[in-house]
Amino acid sequence: MQCALVYDFDGTLARGNCAEHGLMPALGLSEQSDFWPEVNRKNRERDGDEILTYLGELAKRARDVGKHDELTPERLRMHGQSIPLFPGVENWFEAINRFASDQGIALSHYIVSSGLEEMIRGTPVAKHFKKIFGCRYHYDEDTGHAKWPAVAIDYTTKTQYLFRINKGIENSWDNVTINEYIEPRERPFPFDHVIYFGDGDTDIPAMKMVKAQGGCSLAVFDGEKWGERNTQEKIEKLISEERANYVVPGDYSTGSQLDVTVRGVLRLYLRKYG
Repeated sequence: MQCALVYDFDGTLARGNCAEHGLMPALGLSEQSDFWPEVNRKNRERDGDEILTYLGELAKRARDVGKHDELTPERLRMHGQSIPLFPGVENWFEAINRFASDQGIALSHYIVSSGLEEMIRGTPVAKHFKKIFGCRYHYDEDTGHAKWPAVAIDYTTKTQYLFRINKGIENSWDNVTINEYIEPRERPFPFDHVIYFGDGDTDIPAMKMVKAQGGCSLAVFDGEKWGERNTQEKIEKLISEERANYVVPGDYSTGSQLDVTVRGVLRLYLRKYG
């Protein structure tokens, strides 16, 4: 039996927005800078896509301060090393793979994130993913500098990438195969063999779709922010609107609530479909 574990990244496997660690400080953009307000202003003013506006503004700021090199794949992967992962994440994949293998389940791990793909590739857990779908730039062939966005993943396009995983399409460009009909049980990863991990508003359509198709959606929250009213209101909303099957703190350690929940879901899938 094969199952896919699909993760958002920012706020799900790691704290905060990945670009805020390493990259934005290198561009002189602190938490108090006007970067995010400017992204929001331009997005509304131009009636644009938020992720495309963000990627464009990031490239503009790099040009403005003469730090084009910070957005090369090599530098982005270097900045990815500074991203703070949640507790237990580094050992999670090998541990859950061993558990699944003992049950006769083969796991494949995927990322579907609005975060920068190259930064995620710089983290110590990148090697565990069969495919990382994240935001990415086209690069100038001569200078290596970012020219324009190549892939932009937002809350609705996440569902497209779930269908790519569901049908075994491990690229962003094939728009033919993804629209071909394949019997649900003949697909590599039927949705009732998928567990989706997400943390926020951009994950809601993906969480809802996986749950509605018989799979499992886990809403992950930063345990250090549990006392914040905003965190509690978000979780209350996810539960009341039936977006997620379970809500768990972002602790991937063996024996944690998240770990025990995922093991239970895998056992359930095995009992029902194995």
